[in-house]
Amino acid sequence: MPRPQKSRRICCYPDYWSFAPDQDKASDTVIMSLDEFETIRLIDYFSKTQEQCAAQMNVARTTVTAIYDTARRKLAQALVEGRRIVISGGNYTINNSISQEIARKGTGIMRIAVTYENGQIFQHFGRTEQFKLYDIADGKVINEQVVGTEGAGHGALAGFLKNAQADVLICGGIGGGAQMAMQEAGITLYGGNMGSADDAVASFLAKTLIQNESPTCDHHGHEHSEGHSCGDHGCGKH
Repeated sequence: MPRPQKSRRICCYPDYWSFAPDQDKASDTVIMSLDEFETIRLIDYFSKTQEQCAAQMNVARTTVTAIYDTARRKLAQALVEGRRIVISGGNYTINNSISQEIARKGTGIMRIAVTYENGQIFQHFGRTEQFKLYDIADGKVINEQVVGTEGAGHGALAGFLKNAQADVLICGGIGGGAQMAMQEAGITLYGGNMGSADDAVASFLAKTLIQNESPTCDHHGHEHSEGHSCGDHGCGKH
């Protein structure tokens, strides 16, 4: 019987989830897993050794070598054969670099996270400094907690929400990369919302909160920069 495969620890979700030659006119698609992407990020982008990469991903160096070789072959296929790269899936866990303790939700509890500032829905997901977490049972709020993000950026915030056991995110503007991260994390998104955080949760429970089809960061006129790197909050640089 084969041994179960150990999950690979990654820093955060990527800001960009797909790449294609000549405006999406690709001959085929190559799927790169998130753990494969992480080896490229650490070894090629941050110039770490395979030993350092293995330590950060919490796996053996031989495992990193195998993952990295596969990732490089996929990159070569995309470049030489004009294939589209899509980053998705893999056997991974998110490394939560945010130290704050978050109360764990119980069995059968839904957790709603809202981008939060002074009681209102904060309008730029990637600059969120606080989330308000609402635990729901039998259609009612049974617990609330405000948690800080310690300056984490887009991809790290998505990983933070996954580790916080969020099932639903209510927010204002949110970029395409972060939307993909929510999908990968299995978090239902209600973007493009304004006003009171408490009122938005009440609307969700009443099934009247609308899912905006295009809740991008410029939805409310906010400037959005996709330049965030996981290295901005230290991951990959230590």
